[in-house]
Amino acid sequence: MQGSNSPNGSPPHDNFDAAEQNSRMQRFLKGVEWLGNLLPHPVILFVWMSVFLLVLSSVLSYFGVSVIDPRPEGAKGRSVDGMIEVVNLLNGEGLARIVENLVTNFTGFVPLGTVLVALLGVGIAERSGMISAALRGLVLNAPKKMVTFTIVFAGIMSNTAAELGYVVLIPLAAVIFHSLGRHPLAGIAAAFAGVSGGYSANLLLGTVDPLLSGITQEAARIIDPAYTVGAEANWYFMVVSTFLISGLGYFVTEKIVEPSLGKYNPTDADDPSVLDTKAEHVSAIEKKGLMWAGISMLIFCLLLAWTVVPADGILRNTETGLISGSPFLKGIVVFIFVFFAIPGYIYGKITGSMKNNQDVVDAMSHAMSSLSIYIVLVFFAAQFTAFFNWSNLGSVMAVSGATFLNDIGLTGPFLLVGFILICAVVNLMLGSASAQWAVTAPIFVPMLMLTGYAPEMIQAAYRIGDSTTNIITPMMSYFGLIMAVAIRYKKNTGVGTLMAMMLPYSIAFLVGWIILFCIWVFVLGLPVGPGSETFYPAQ
Repeated sequence: MQGSNSPNGSPPHDNFDAAEQNSRMQRFLKGVEWLGNLLPHPVILFVWMSVFLLVLSSVLSYFGVSVIDPRPEGAKGRSVDGMIEVVNLLNGEGLARIVENLVTNFTGFVPLGTVLVALLGVGIAERSGMISAALRGLVLNAPKKMVTFTIVFAGIMSNTAAELGYVVLIPLAAVIFHSLGRHPLAGIAAAFAGVSGGYSANLLLGTVDPLLSGITQEAARIIDPAYTVGAEANWYFMVVSTFLISGLGYFVTEKIVEPSLGKYNPTDADDPSVLDTKAEHVSAIEKKGLMWAGISMLIFCLLLAWTVVPADGILRNTETGLISGSPFLKGIVVFIFVFFAIPGYIYGKITGSMKNNQDVVDAMSHAMSSLSIYIVLVFFAAQFTAFFNWSNLGSVMAVSGATFLNDIGLTGPFLLVGFILICAVVNLMLGSASAQWAVTAPIFVPMLMLTGYAPEMIQAAYRIGDSTTNIITPMMSYFGLIMAVAIRYKKNTGVGTLMAMMLPYSIAFLVGWIILFCIWVFVLGLPVGPGSETFYPAQ
């Protein structure tokens, strides 16, 4: 009967099915949130893991656990008797080593210095307002048909400045979508997908790149003590990924998310005043500042190219004449600092946001203050990494794991896809990219190196898993902020609502990125970055 149908003409059981699916989604997400809440703060997690590692080293050493050293004769770091034995860190010698090296473990931890230096430059560019103005100019000047693509793209690019995308771009995207007569939650979703789901893609190197590469290098040295991993290790793959994720984000927003949201009802707004908010266009003085900042960037890039492009470039490798292993790549963090610092300062001087040298110092100080929790985390992560290395547990686990994988024949794409999926699942409960990689890298990097894959390629695989589930986990540090912005436009927005809205992005990004990765590595055999190897040892 006609009267049995809902007002929109769909059968009642369709509404029931939708409600049931939403209920299942809510229960699933509640489960993820509950499991995540069982985990302690990452700092405390590293403390307990370090204690557990010390006890485990004592127990396994007592039972004489060892494996055959797979490194060739004469290789640096190879054990004298050809066996790798677990070292007890709870005896007198072990405790003395811990006490003597507690400070140097921290100060010598590679990611610490590189991130601090890079963030000094980014801090100047961010504090001066240059990055914010560039994002606003990019999004507001985009053609209407390209607004969605541009917002996702701008979200990806905003990752060079840490939290700026969350604070500036996501609220801005909601305003822009509403001003165009579109659903503001769709704008929030598109921006969130770019900023967080596309965290591992970019055209530029940012502060996260030296952070992750430093952790990768420390893990790789469990197998090869001389191995180095630069901040640029994944740059080629990141550049191509930028356009892949932007395209996928555009498709999901236009074809899935926005149609499912339907037409926006202004009465749904929790704060009606937000509907009167207008996006601020880039002013004339800001345009002038951006122009001169862009010119300074171009000049710097040309000067940098002059040092590496010619065969006799002064920043090439003095022994081989190649870019690989050159001062240019080894000092890439310095160039990240200069690339942002000089244009940021010029922009600030022109716009008046930086009137004197004190403003520059304040900008760098502000950037450093934002790293307080990171520095605390690094202290304990550095101890955990050092203990893992000293005890030989990393080497023993790597050899045992690699032997198991080879015995069951799990290699190639299936192995790396499995690794990506593991990282994606772990990321649901441990949202910090650095914390997760500090925990998992000492295990997976050596193990996968022994199965024949290079650390740079392993890191690229990790970053896929780490990014794609950022947008569907309540453990993500900015999740509360996104919820607050969404509620302003739709008052009954809940955790399940936001997660269900972002799930299509997560699935599309994960599948699309895995396909790109497999084609890139196993079909085309391309390096993921300048001088990066795909296989270990290089084949």
